[in-house]
Amino acid sequence: MKSKPADNIQDLQFFGEFGGVNPSISDSSTYTFLSAKYMSETFEGNTDGCYLYSRNSSPSNLYLEETLAAMEKTESANVFSSGMAAITSSILQICKSDDHIISSRTIYGGTYAFLKNFTPKFNIKTSFVDTSKPEEIIKAITSKTKIIYCEVVSNPLLEISDIKSISKIAKKHNIKLIVDNTFSPLSVTPSKLGADIIIHSITKFINGTSDTIAGVVCSTKEFIDQLRDINNGSFMLLGSTMDSLRSSSVLKNLRTLHIRVKKHSENAHYLAKMFKKDGIKTGYPGLKDHPSHNLYKRIVNKEYGFGGMLTVDIGTLRKANKLMEKMQENNIGYLAVSLGFYKTLFCAPGSSTSSEISESEQKAMGLSEGLIRFSVGLDNDIKRTYEIIRKCMRELKII
Repeated sequence: MKSKPADNIQDLQFFGEFGGVNPSISDSSTYTFLSAKYMSETFEGNTDGCYLYSRNSSPSNLYLEETLAAMEKTESANVFSSGMAAITSSILQICKSDDHIISSRTIYGGTYAFLKNFTPKFNIKTSFVDTSKPEEIIKAITSKTKIIYCEVVSNPLLEISDIKSISKIAKKHNIKLIVDNTFSPLSVTPSKLGADIIIHSITKFINGTSDTIAGVVCSTKEFIDQLRDINNGSFMLLGSTMDSLRSSSVLKNLRTLHIRVKKHSENAHYLAKMFKKDGIKTGYPGLKDHPSHNLYKRIVNKEYGFGGMLTVDIGTLRKANKLMEKMQENNIGYLAVSLGFYKTLFCAPGSSTSSEISESEQKAMGLSEGLIRFSVGLDNDIKRTYEIIRKCMRELKII
């Protein structure tokens, strides 16, 4: 059955305290109990229908969580103060000392640094493999493997993970499959492909206005309850709570996500085709020569396109920096990290968002110093945008 995530969002209605079309914002850090008995039961773990303390949950967060769970077709969800908080809390909830993780080698630099440099302090080891090759995953599995971690569309190389195939491997060995879906909200529904836990950096496409840092974990009710457990939950004990005011803001932005994703994809696809025509080495899953084009075609919700991210490789960091500076001067967008903003954002990930990865490892995975990552904006006239970028490239003798 075809996934309809935007319809799932549309079908949810929340009313404000006085009948407002937006739910009321919960501006309290703590909540009252009608009896002491209820308070005692809450501390014993019976939290259904009760709000204890905003570090645990709040009505505003609950509205957003319900909407994101509906979008990702999971039983439940929990929002966090950042995407990294969502990632790290999920991993630490599952793993203990002496456990093992298998991770894609091409992932966000912050996640890579956490697995490579931070978790070893707790004697948790990670094997980084090419998750597009199932045989490498199978070879890396040990009796202590608890997690397989990957991104649907990898950051920054835009490689596509075969979630369905990886899920079969994970289930056969009783391993949890955690999937970061930040680059492809609405476009891909990982839960339908067998993912156990889906993570987003809400900061990016979901929010869309680059004014909020937040994350979410979408999964089974059982796993979300574990994260929230008063005595043993990583979310509760590490304190990575999302602010209610920010939750209410994101919830309003979510209502236009389907419109934005379609436009991001349309614009990115056009630029990718034109860059390729100009002879620029271009990475975009919507191009037929992309190594995973056919795979992505099979798993994507086609009405949302192939996503708003693309890469171009112009050889050297010096050329990349010159082009990005010139594009910013010509109001194409901003030389900035992050993605999903209404204006185009561009950066050289090798020296920025993936700088945590050593030069030798970047080279091994195919991350060139001259690679520019574009988060393509919502430009009304993308042909005009292309002509300006092309002019910048000509002036710098790139084409």
